[in-house]
Amino acid sequence: MLHVTDEQWELIRKRFPEEHIPDDRPGRKPIPARKVLEAVLWILNTGAQWHMLPQSYPNYKTVHRRFQQWCENEVIRAALTELANVLREEGAIDESECYIDATFASAKGGGDEIGPTRRGKGVKIMAIADRHGLPLAVTTHAANHHEVTLVQLTFDFYMIEAKPENLIGDKAYDSDQLDAVMRAQGTEMISPHLFNKKRKTQDGRRLRRYERRWIVERFFAWIQWQRRLLIRWEYYPTNFLGFVQLCILLKQF
Repeated sequence: MLHVTDEQWELIRKRFPEEHIPDDRPGRKPIPARKVLEAVLWILNTGAQWHMLPQSYPNYKTVHRRFQQWCENEVIRAALTELANVLREEGAIDESECYIDATFASAKGGGDEIGPTRRGKGVKIMAIADRHGLPLAVTTHAANHHEVTLVQLTFDFYMIEAKPENLIGDKAYDSDQLDAVMRAQGTEMISPHLFNKKRKTQDGRRLRRYERRWIVERFFAWIQWQRRLLIRWEYYPTNFLGFVQLCILLKQF
């Protein structure tokens, strides 16, 4: 049975609303948000179907309903944002140099925002990680979108106010248009040149930072230990994104 420690719960408890049901109303009493969160974490870790939730947890229908409410109201995102800013104030986040990349997750159950690729239909999980590997932004999109077009959308989910001085990506992010847009926002985009590019626009000395891009690759390797993220079974993209955000919440703990 998965448990959220008292210390962890104190950091996020005010962001997870309790369910208020009048005392004189017949039926079941409200389930504490902490117990619901622990049940959702069990689903995230095992990848099991909702109805397979062990009896030691609350009823799976209640857990699923509360989880959907959290996703619709962006409760998990708010908890992540607050926690990220606390870590930044403590000096645990170094946003001067960040790394961006995407990973593919197949989609077996269908649903919204799923795109066809040569690997089958699925979604892309986009993430931006700081120099320590802590995720500062994460979002999901249909897999048939090119990563260059998703950079700005990923920044819409950026958790802290200060934008990175340098943003490092692989060859998929080599775009003069993207370079110009990011530079206008105060961020230098660094990525290796595509093989067919005639004129080089990157300074070779700055490009050495690319050697540390394994940091974001390590983040994706870590989230893939959570079996619910290997395949998207959720029909609604907000629910799948909620699982990804919960995974990040675990990492920031």
